[in-house]
Amino acid sequence: MPAKVEISSKTILFTVFFLIFLWVLVQIKEIIFWIFIAFILMSAIKPAVEYFEKLRIPRTVSILIIYIFLILSLIFIISSILPLFITQSIHLIERLPDYIRAGLPFIQFDWQLLIQQIAPLGENLVKLTLGLFNNLIALFTIFVISFYLLLERKNLDSILSGFMGEEATKKSLEIVKKVEERLGTWVRGQATLAFSIGIMTFIGLLFLGFPYLLPLALLAGVLEIVPNIGPIISAIPAVLIALTISPTTAIIVIILYFIIHQLENNLIVPIVMKKVVGLPPLVTIIAMLIGAKLAGIGGVLLAIPAVVLVETITSEYLKLGEHR
Repeated sequence: MPAKVEISSKTILFTVFFLIFLWVLVQIKEIIFWIFIAFILMSAIKPAVEYFEKLRIPRTVSILIIYIFLILSLIFIISSILPLFITQSIHLIERLPDYIRAGLPFIQFDWQLLIQQIAPLGENLVKLTLGLFNNLIALFTIFVISFYLLLERKNLDSILSGFMGEEATKKSLEIVKKVEERLGTWVRGQATLAFSIGIMTFIGLLFLGFPYLLPLALLAGVLEIVPNIGPIISAIPAVLIALTISPTTAIIVIILYFIIHQLENNLIVPIVMKKVVGLPPLVTIIAMLIGAKLAGIGGVLLAIPAVVLVETITSEYLKLGEHR
């Protein structure tokens, strides 16, 4: 006789409310992204705010000083660098199949198929740029949320103690502090590393008289986030362009990228990333692939901070459990 399965009313209610909760999360996922980005921004600039406070500058004024610097930097990039970057990137994408054909003539491949795949990248770049301008409201919202997170950070203990016990508040603050420290250090470190690699690549290719300096330098800087294979991938377009000039130029470009990579590993990383607990390369790559699948470019950018957040909360929670 088959066993009788009974489902309690509590189980039904829990399932219904859980499904409703998931539905609400899906509906407000964009707002959750904004809050998460604002938290990352807050974690990144919090040490600078605290430094200004030590100079007896009020917290509100300290935050505004940093915000003014960030906004002016953003305006400079948008007005001066972005138009040239878009133009160079579109031209590079359009000519990339020609560079591949000229640099690797011995490879038999349907180049027309490659051109069809690469052609939309230029259009997508323009659409992405226009999308950034259309999302000014989102950017403003993120800055506002981050502003209030920084402003109310000192009151977090009293806010938590209002609805949590003293012991629970203490543990929660320890976890929040560790998350802020690790996220902020990681973001500042990656930004400094990407900027350093991008500048060195730009200067090196400039001396070699290369075209498309901005997209090649940006590619080198951004791909530093991908361990091991990132620098190799970023060098491929430059080497292909160099092959159309001469084999000697290609060898010089390979040496240039190799020297930059060695400087990164032996000088920049030990200085910039010494306080950062890195993630295993496989975890980083998988996280970025999942982020790309779930949320496109935004998902790629937020994948590593999300993993850092989850890993830090989990490890700190387990540590607190061991001390009980």
